[in-house]
Amino acid sequence: MNRRKALIVGINYYSNVGTLNGCVADAYSVNSVLSDNSDGTKNFDTKLVTVVDQNSLISRSQLKDLVKELFNDDNDISLFYFSGHGYIESTGGYLITSECSTGDDGLPMSELLTIINESKVRNKIVVLDTCHSGAMGNINTNSNMIAIEEGVTILTASQKNEYSIDEGDGSLFTKLFVDALSGSASNLLGDVSPGSVYAHIDQSLSAWEQRPVFKTNVKNFVSLRKTQPPISLLELKKITELFDESFVHSLDPSYEPDSSNPNRENNEKFNLLQKYNRLNLVIPIGTEHMYYAAMESKSCKLTVVGEFYWSLVKKGRI
Repeated sequence: MNRRKALIVGINYYSNVGTLNGCVADAYSVNSVLSDNSDGTKNFDTKLVTVVDQNSLISRSQLKDLVKELFNDDNDISLFYFSGHGYIESTGGYLITSECSTGDDGLPMSELLTIINESKVRNKIVVLDTCHSGAMGNINTNSNMIAIEEGVTILTASQKNEYSIDEGDGSLFTKLFVDALSGSASNLLGDVSPGSVYAHIDQSLSAWEQRPVFKTNVKNFVSLRKTQPPISLLELKKITELFDESFVHSLDPSYEPDSSNPNRENNEKFNLLQKYNRLNLVIPIGTEHMYYAAMESKSCKLTVVGEFYWSLVKKGRI
């Protein structure tokens, strides 16, 4: 059985430091998108913890216990998301919980990483939306320890010396994170991986904005969520029927339905080739549009991405 657990924490209210506005809303958004796949099937078993007032506080020890519970397993994936205050000093970074007042009284990121590194969970994912969160996983120059063990992936909102941008109704980082999980970062199979999430966030932010940090030590990326693929698997698999090892497919006017002598079988092939073209799997040769490639008896070829998916199909990987 594919077991997937997620602990999602959002802290707005603090007893001794400034309150925040959007962390709880961010936590609810992440919980909503992670709980189910886009087709409604179950994805993660989530535990949502939010702090909105004096009656819902979470202490350092409580957060540590929840993290231990999350990673004290041998399941397939455990994901920890935290949105709240962060703090950094020369000794390292900290996640600030409700009772903290000095910053270094929070949960040390080094301690969090130790719990995760020692976990038997096969894929351990940490997503931190805090200021200075990029300090997570940094190697202590005075230590010979490996910062990130195999199976660990860390995605943070900002580098260790940066602040996370709060737009009032939530953070920019988490909005992009949720957008990525909703499908903006999915591949042609509808899978959203940690790497594609980072790429989406990184490409969405300018050089003048906060910079997300991505650290990983994995052999293969896992899928964080299944979304509706832009093309059916049956249609994608036909790529090896339309292209041989040359990766080129010759066209002629019979492929175009509006030509003087259309061919039904070629029309069906051309319809699929045009879908591939819209997905950047195929490009026409010697012209800008697939229509003219057909009408002028030119050819089309697979892009680098197209060659990648052709290879996956050919090898029976998908």
